[in-house]
Amino acid sequence: MYQFSYADVQEDGVAEAREREREAINHSISLLKAAKANGLESREAVEAVYFCSRLWVRFVEDLASPDNQLAEELRANLISIGIWIIKESESIRKRQSDNFQGIIDISVIIRDGLK
Repeated sequence: MYQFSYADVQEDGVAEAREREREAINHSISLLKAAKANGLESREAVEAVYFCSRLWVRFVEDLASPDNQLAEELRANLISIGIWIIKESESIRKRQSDNFQGIIDISVIIRDGLK
């Protein structure tokens, strides 16, 4: 009845994973925009920083995994970006920065690269 090759099923899995990653980054961007609009002292800022940090910690962990099949150079670049976002989020949390827009801009670029 239904016959799919292993490659087709595997590719569908990768496409679904990329779509989930895009959705998570979109959510992060929405939270960051709300935080930027409401300021460092807002509940939105706390939520955005927490979500963004957790998201990128997870991404960096996945990228550092030996099972990750992305090219080594791409993985290294994305890990560097992730570390920057985590550090920038921490600076915002400590009220040493209000660079929501920088994180938003980088997040948009990464999200758009997942197409």
